[in-house]
Amino acid sequence: MKRIKILLLIISVLVAVIVDTDSISANPSEGAQERNGDIFDDWGISRTRAFGEDGFYQISEITFRPVIAFESLGEHTDLAHSLGEQFITEYPNQIQRAEAIFRFVRDRVNYTTDIDQFNHEEYAQNADELASIIVQNRAGYGDCEDSTVLLAIMYKGAGYRSAIAVGPGHTAAMVYLPDYKKAAVIFQLDGESGWVWAEATAKNNHLGWAPKEVISTELAGYEISEEPIAPVEPLTEPSAVTTINRKGTSSLPFPLIGVIVLLWLLPLFCRRRAR
Repeated sequence: MKRIKILLLIISVLVAVIVDTDSISANPSEGAQERNGDIFDDWGISRTRAFGEDGFYQISEITFRPVIAFESLGEHTDLAHSLGEQFITEYPNQIQRAEAIFRFVRDRVNYTTDIDQFNHEEYAQNADELASIIVQNRAGYGDCEDSTVLLAIMYKGAGYRSAIAVGPGHTAAMVYLPDYKKAAVIFQLDGESGWVWAEATAKNNHLGWAPKEVISTELAGYEISEEPIAPVEPLTEPSAVTTINRKGTSSLPFPLIGVIVLLWLLPLFCRRRAR
């Protein structure tokens, strides 16, 4: 069963942009095609547009579905998932393993804007493309959605539940670690507490640190699982979910109608977040 977990707010949506086909080189995007100014991968998903039924986050008037993550799960499981699996033997302790995976992505994905890397405003890489570059060169380049998707898939490979969160001007990964004590702020997805923010866009960040802009504010999240890769419009309405800090205080629910309107109308520009 699909699990849409919406942590309230989405002041946002990734805007459409154009990327040269030369920017797509790693499997499984060898068959990328340009149509009407958008770049589409082998599954018919646009890498240059987040919204719409064929956008890489499939943002609609009421919610979103990060379909680009499903390109690295199920029958399409590949390098990124296997990288996560490798941490199981080396780090049998669940907490240490989660921290090690976070450091791996944080230290090996050099934050680079798409305008600098691809000479365009935005382009989303899937987890296997970025993992392939890291394996070949010991480092890769990407912005917030690139490290987010890679983290989410590696955590799945290492046996965790993971999610992708979207908030004001940003996107990040989350991992379910109910016993993690190092995070000052914990999150609830659909009323379930124990989710930890994984913000890997700056070298001095640690697992559990979250920028002040996402603390005690409304967010939207989607728990990652094996799902079909298809251009479809997500229809599930968002659920009201709160963020909670260690002192027990929580954010106030955002009016549902505000979430829907802002989700559709306002752009999300991926920004680097550092402590």
